[in-house]
Amino acid sequence: MATPLSKIDLNLFPVFDAIVQTGSLTAAARELHLSQPAVSHALARLREHLDDPLFVRQGRRMLATPYARQLTPVVRQALSHLQTGLRSPSQGFVPALAEREFTLGMRDILEALTLPGLMAHIRQHAPGITVNCIQVERHDIADALRQGRVDAVVDIAMPLAAEVHHTRLVLDQLVVVAKANHPVIQQGPLRLDTYLAASHVLVSARKQGLGIEDHELSRQGLRRQIGLRCRHYFAACRVVNQTDMLLTMPEQYAKVANQLFDNQLHTFPLSPAQLDAHLYWHAGSDEDPTNQWLRTQLVQAVQRELKAL
Repeated sequence: MATPLSKIDLNLFPVFDAIVQTGSLTAAARELHLSQPAVSHALARLREHLDDPLFVRQGRRMLATPYARQLTPVVRQALSHLQTGLRSPSQGFVPALAEREFTLGMRDILEALTLPGLMAHIRQHAPGITVNCIQVERHDIADALRQGRVDAVVDIAMPLAAEVHHTRLVLDQLVVVAKANHPVIQQGPLRLDTYLAASHVLVSARKQGLGIEDHELSRQGLRRQIGLRCRHYFAACRVVNQTDMLLTMPEQYAKVANQLFDNQLHTFPLSPAQLDAHLYWHAGSDEDPTNQWLRTQLVQAVQRELKAL
């Protein structure tokens, strides 16, 4: 039977949270400025109190048990609320003095729109802050935010658990990219029959499946020919520049990616095909000044980039 909360040393929960975030007793000890034996002793006490192993070793990592995963958002939200409650008005987040790393879940198409403006602002106003971008699988977004593996995620609009809050970051139209001297396509409106007759590049991190544009075509009972499937839009733009293939991609990113090429941009012949990108964060971070600052900078960075294009 688990020990009543009144008999548990609450100092054990920051240790629990640090192990969840780092997956390592050594790394947790380093983050908490404690010795590894002290962290091991704290974990042993918490295991005894909660009557659960909490973590199991797999290789070099400590993996949370199902109970620990269930406990994580509760502990993290409680610690966040406690920290916020203890902070006096004069102890709010000060970007110029802050030293910490933010981890963002983001795909390459959104990195190009977001990171230049974000990092320019950080280097000028918060030089002690570093940013680490990783790709989070869409089915894992809620868990990654809940467990604190990422501070925020930028991805397409999708249904997620109520604990994940979000706001629209950009709503973008699709365009078709072709090389400047394409043998069939010249300046002017792109005809649907011309689009369907061409060979296409599909950019996707997945091994299979359709793009947004394919779903729009399928609604009309249409299909296109995929000649190449690759993972990155920059590579796809280079392929288009050297072949007669076409690439369909979001307009704003197309303007950024094709600054190095003399490619044509045409309106997608079916409408309304759009990229709806959102900024996601966990409900437990809603009132956290640090996370609020990060979210504000992400939104403003995208706004500045879109205004400049």
